[in-house]
Amino acid sequence: MARMVFTIGLLATLTGFAATAVSAQRPAGYPRSYDTLIESARAERQVRIYGNADRAELLPVVAAFRKRYPGITVLYADLGSTEMYRRFVAETRARRLSADLVWSSAMDLQVKLINDGFAQSYASPEKPALPAVSVWKNMGFGVTAEPIGIVYNKRLLPPARVPRTHAELEALLRTQRTALTGRVTTFDPSRSNVGYLYLSEDMAITRDTRSLLEAIAATKPVLSRTSEPMLRGVAEGRQAIAYNVIGSYALERASTDPRIGVAFLKDYTIVTSRIAFIAREAAHPAAAKLFLDFLLSREGQSLLAKRSLWPVRTDVPARRLPAAQARPIRVGPQLLVTLDHLKRQRFLRDWTALLANGAFSR
Repeated sequence: MARMVFTIGLLATLTGFAATAVSAQRPAGYPRSYDTLIESARAERQVRIYGNADRAELLPVVAAFRKRYPGITVLYADLGSTEMYRRFVAETRARRLSADLVWSSAMDLQVKLINDGFAQSYASPEKPALPAVSVWKNMGFGVTAEPIGIVYNKRLLPPARVPRTHAELEALLRTQRTALTGRVTTFDPSRSNVGYLYLSEDMAITRDTRSLLEAIAATKPVLSRTSEPMLRGVAEGRQAIAYNVIGSYALERASTDPRIGVAFLKDYTIVTSRIAFIAREAAHPAAAKLFLDFLLSREGQSLLAKRSLWPVRTDVPARRLPAAQARPIRVGPQLLVTLDHLKRQRFLRDWTALLANGAFSR
């Protein structure tokens, strides 16, 4: 994702700023003590966010946040997950100004940052409304619940032939191997953290993943570091099918591009979340807490639901998968396992052997 920095919001005039009663800004049901937090955020006057959600997804959210809390400017840096991680760590260690709120789809890297002491604890008033699997230690908060699916070219793969389970996908790849050679695309786990995470989750869910990956490897797949080349390749007909694509991006593209379709496999569908945390050294911690609470509120979640980011809250009207189909990735320390150096090196060695030989090394 291209790096982009933009500023949303204008400082209110001092007159209008002073005229807005703090108590009127406090969300319904929040404790009176929240007024103090609002006052502190007003004094800070801004919040700095590092994220990898597209700018268009956040514009309505920020507009509504500004309406509730006039006078607080939102500074948002749109960064790739790896760049975000490295930049935030480097700036924090050098004691330079960095993000107040870090919000990324790279769940494993977010949990590592929290585990390494880069986050501060915060008991959000919205926590009781969140699924238990989406909160870790009052530090990491899953904001979205985004399914991982397959994307297909409707001309090359008519709806009747679209696989509905992982077993059907494997059967398609094996029976149509010649026709699909060079026409399958997926993340490259050696260059993509999320790609590696999704394959690791596949492997943890079922041992049949090995057989599926052998079938994918036999088609000489086109490997990608990000979602965009996969979506573009399928739309243009250079690839017929893409595996393990972030559903939010795919659905947004499909809404304006009739050439592609999106399917979520019914035997199971991985559901990922964009984790947010407040930086331990945040220069504007009160404003960061306000923005995090707004993201997690019914209003904020409803605004995300109107775009392509599926909300994590279940009390917000939105499209969601049946409980029996969804396999949410829990926000927690088990994600650190995927960052184990030896395990990752072994997986990538096996992945390379699979691409070369069509089978995992034993």
